[in-house]
Amino acid sequence: MTAQQSVRGDVAVLVPAAGLGVRLGPGPAKALRLLLGEPLLVHAVRRLAAAPSVGLIVVAAPPEAVAEVTELLTGKVTVVPGGATRQASVAAALAAVPDRYPIVLVHDAARALAPPELVERVADAVRRGHPAVIPVLPVVDTIKQVDSGGEVIGTVDRAVLRAVQTPQGFRREVLAAAHASAVDDLTDDAGLAEKIGVPVSTVPGDEAALKITRPLDLALAELLVRRTLAE
Repeated sequence: MTAQQSVRGDVAVLVPAAGLGVRLGPGPAKALRLLLGEPLLVHAVRRLAAAPSVGLIVVAAPPEAVAEVTELLTGKVTVVPGGATRQASVAAALAAVPDRYPIVLVHDAARALAPPELVERVADAVRRGHPAVIPVLPVVDTIKQVDSGGEVIGTVDRAVLRAVQTPQGFRREVLAAAHASAVDDLTDDAGLAEKIGVPVSTVPGDEAALKITRPLDLALAELLVRRTLAE
């Protein structure tokens, strides 16, 4: 695909950003924690907006911080109040997407350094006909299965395992149907699609799209940003 062909603007990205992020320690909502002086959400939205396919970004913010988040973000961004769960926040953001966007991606603000190239890779796979697409990385650790008492009962073949990242991509009608049919509060939108029988395809992920969950992750993200700035 040429650069001219990839400039479509047919993709809306939903960013559920209302979570507290308790594992990062005391402070504001996770998406508003600072990374080198800027909130994680700003880093995430900047990279999403740099992807040529993205025509709209809808952020589901903490209800009490909608005005603050709106001031932080500029450009092709709409801010809506998020829900009590990630799933509720995704549904609220999806409801704000105009009908003209046939492809919808869902992206965690905690994966603030996901590069535009990863966004394009997911969007292009949906555009080529896959109803649901997730970026994945090979699992590098040995995985043990244990019982309720902590005893090892088996070793899982990691060759068939993948670590899942975001953004996850969907045909709009697939994501809408998955959420309409949801009975379990899952944190993975592809999991909702699986439950209604939708095949989920994979594309290569990106190590820069690490999930910032703990203080150590934040420190690693700072190193990655500093390295990028120095190049």
